[in-house]
This record gives sequence, C-alpha cells and structure tokens, in this order.
Amino acid sequence: MMNEKATKRQMFEALINFANGGAMEYTDEKTDSIMEITDEALRAFAEHEIELLDKKAVKAKESAAKRKKEDSLLVDVSDALTDEYQTIAEITEELNAAGIETTVSKVTYRLGVLVKEGIAEKADVKIEATEESKARTVKAYKKA
Repeated sequence: MMNEKATKRQMFEALINFANGGAMEYTDEKTDSIMEITDEALRAFAEHEIELLDKKAVKAKESAAKRKKEDSLLVDVSDALTDEYQTIAEITEELNAAGIETTVSKVTYRLGVLVKEGIAEKADVKIEATEESKARTVKAYKKA
C-alpha cells in the first residue's frame, strides 16, 4: 500500500508495469520494498498532470500573443507593402533605406505571418534575365 506521495518517476514506472500486464506498483529505492499505486492516487496524479499541461498551454499562447504584439518589424513590413507586387529583396531594401535595419530572412518571416493573417497576398513573379543573373521566378507580396 502507498504510504507517501509517489514521485513522477515512480508513477511512470507503475504505469509501465501496468502496461506490461503487471500490477500498479514500483520499487521504493529507500526501502527496496514494492509499493502499490491505488486507483485514486493514479487518478489524482493524472488530473494534476493534465492541469499542468493546460496551464503550460495557456501560458505559451499568452507569451506568443505578447511577442506578436511587440513585433514592431511586423508593423514596418506591413506598412512597406503597396498595391503592386514587390519582391522580398525590394521590401528589405526599402526598409533598410528607411533606417530600419533588417535582413531578408526576418522580412520573409513577417511576410508569411501577414499572408496567414490575410493582410498580404503572395504570388510568383518572373524576373527577367540581366547581365548579372539568369531569369528566375521569385515570391512577391502586396497588400491584400
């Protein structure tokens, strides 16, 4: 019988024993005796772990929302969009010219967020060949 509160490790060991067709028990390392987990103890443990998971999920959502609100670059990228399609390089260049130090990868991420939110539209645009580069197709964005 279980006298003291079992640790997480002990609970998981008991669950493994139970899954293997045995009893809900674990070996107490201090006394080297077999300790049984009751149905009530298992239920309480599982309910507590679910509560912890729920709290963690809520906290993660709040944290993500806070980071999103604090993302000034997202606002800057959104403001840089026009009614005409622009490539990521053009948008990045425009932001850097305006004194907003950023990189292509940061702008690309923010553009992806804006497309998901329905603020921006994305399309493939063909770039003509020049002396420096071949013709290619790149992603371009505009206001939705």
